[in-house]
Amino acid sequence: MDAKKTTCGCCGRVQLGWYDRRERRVRDLSSAGFRIVPTGAVIDSQSVKTTESGGPRGYDAGKKINGRKRHALVDTDGRGLVLEPHPASIQDRDGGGPLLHVSRRSFPFIERVFADGGYAGERVAKATVIAVEIVRKNPDQVGFAVQPRRWVVERFFAWIGRNRQLAKDFEATIASARAFLYAASIMLFVRRIARAP
Repeated sequence: MDAKKTTCGCCGRVQLGWYDRRERRVRDLSSAGFRIVPTGAVIDSQSVKTTESGGPRGYDAGKKINGRKRHALVDTDGRGLVLEPHPASIQDRDGGGPLLHVSRRSFPFIERVFADGGYAGERVAKATVIAVEIVRKNPDQVGFAVQPRRWVVERFFAWIGRNRQLAKDFEATIASARAFLYAASIMLFVRRIARAP
């Protein structure tokens, strides 16, 4: 495939478009033996309040929030792979298994998932062939500390939380809430591609 070339208006140099630079980088990485598809992922959930627009919602007793829970499976770089909203009354261990099961259709190459203690147990571990590794906090930890691997999904939630539409769950249906989550994830991905050298 020929690279699309553009000429700079000020200096007259020939430049490659950002898509061609990305394709060249992918080709270089795959020829060097790197796998381009993610084999590891991180799973977590976020509870958010809903508005009076209606739709399914529940009460998350752990966070004391009446609303919906957003389950996210992101790769180890922080890109959203599978996003699923549902009532907040569904526990992590109950929502994690179906999320991993759904992820096998689009991402069959994921081999290991990192999760917090809420996903410990047989339901999540036996849901698919994906190995679930629970990242536990240090026993002598006092206060806040960044947990290895898990910080990626927390950063993802912070990034999509910058979208005004996702500050709360304003949607009346689960399908439209899912669509807005994927739209925010795509915006993040497009911005990241545009910044790539």
